[in-house]
Amino acid sequence: MSCEVRVVGDPILREIAKPVELFDLELRELAESMIRTMREENGIGLAAPQVGVGKQLIVLIQMQDFDDYDSPEMVLVNPEVVRFSKETWSYEEGCLSVPGLSAAVMRSKEVDVDYQDLDGSSHSITGTMLFGRILQHEIDHLNGKLFIDYLSSAQRSLIKSKLKNISQNKL
Repeated sequence: MSCEVRVVGDPILREIAKPVELFDLELRELAESMIRTMREENGIGLAAPQVGVGKQLIVLIQMQDFDDYDSPEMVLVNPEVVRFSKETWSYEEGCLSVPGLSAAVMRSKEVDVDYQDLDGSSHSITGTMLFGRILQHEIDHLNGKLFIDYLSSAQRSLIKSKLKNISQNKL
């Protein structure tokens, strides 16, 4: 079963997700459903709030470059960026919750992330370039932040009507 992706305007996308405390079958099923939805929607990452669940859970493809769609998926529970590199890079980002829009976003080139797996065991991972960008983008969702929040006020005013249409039409 797939999940319905929530779009900009849905209040859950602006809420701070709660830490996962129960590592059970329900969590595993949610992760599997999110992976299926991400793949069906041709996404490269998906956070639980995007499917209406206010939990700190993300799924993503372990892409190292832009042609790595066949890379394995990864599930991170309670992920937290513990180090951002000072070096940054800009790249065009889109989002399943903001369909039809993309914009250049400046992010750290490398991040270190602490997280738990579906069994509750703790891990650390370093994400560089594209993989680091995906991690940062999805973890932002857990904090109620969307990629459009990185845009200047001038850029946001240019897409204001598009955002309104997306939220009203629930594309």
